[in-house]
Amino acid sequence: MDLKLRGRIAIVCASSQGLGRGCAEALAEAGCTLVLNGRDEAALSRTADAIRLATGTRVKTVAGDIALDATQQALIAAADGAPDILVNNNAGPPLRDFRTIGSDDLHAGLEANMVTPIRMVQRVIDGMVERRFGRIVCITSAAVKAPVAGLDLSSGARVGLTGFLAGVVRSVAHANVTINFLLPGLFETRRLEGVHAFAAEAQGIDASEAARRARERIPARRFGNPAEFGAACAFLCSDGAGFITGQSLLIDGGAFPGIL
Repeated sequence: MDLKLRGRIAIVCASSQGLGRGCAEALAEAGCTLVLNGRDEAALSRTADAIRLATGTRVKTVAGDIALDATQQALIAAADGAPDILVNNNAGPPLRDFRTIGSDDLHAGLEANMVTPIRMVQRVIDGMVERRFGRIVCITSAAVKAPVAGLDLSSGARVGLTGFLAGVVRSVAHANVTINFLLPGLFETRRLEGVHAFAAEAQGIDASEAARRARERIPARRFGNPAEFGAACAFLCSDGAGFITGQSLLIDGGAFPGIL
């Protein structure tokens, strides 16, 4: 399927590994020029090299904390000041009992998972409106729809992001600029190890048993592959997805039992 993205410039935040990398790889396969970001410069470089080798696409990298103003400015500059696509992504706070979350932890979680993606949207959206094309995808969490104990700070920040951008979505749709949200369930990423460790401690079992139980609760009877997630992201960024905006797409193997 031709997504009609060849030549588009995509910024993918926190993309040296995991779901961010899955999105970057899918966009590269669709023909996008990439601007990747991550804190670990060596890991970021390895990812960029692997994507170049696999797809032949042009890949730039900006190492640094996406929450920092300087990193955000560098990303925009690396995209020639005119990104067509923004994939907002950032690591979530560690799982913990809500009683242990201090004021500094609270502000850090909100900064990483609500404030920072909003700032990135502010930086790119007017240019997208002027050029009459823009695709913004925010990676949030399945916990936005089905809150999980231990992920309270992550859930709250990401719900806040979704709510904040809900009005923005409607104000730019006329210019062929869309904003959507991808809600991952349990995927085979480094984050999953922390989920299993938290569950193991809470239930008094070992991590392997916690993983087995988590897998059995998913109707698909497996954890997700980041490549699957990336494919969904690339579609939402495509020319043909211009009538899809303001939506929260849950990708969880059927784990959420509701109908809406």
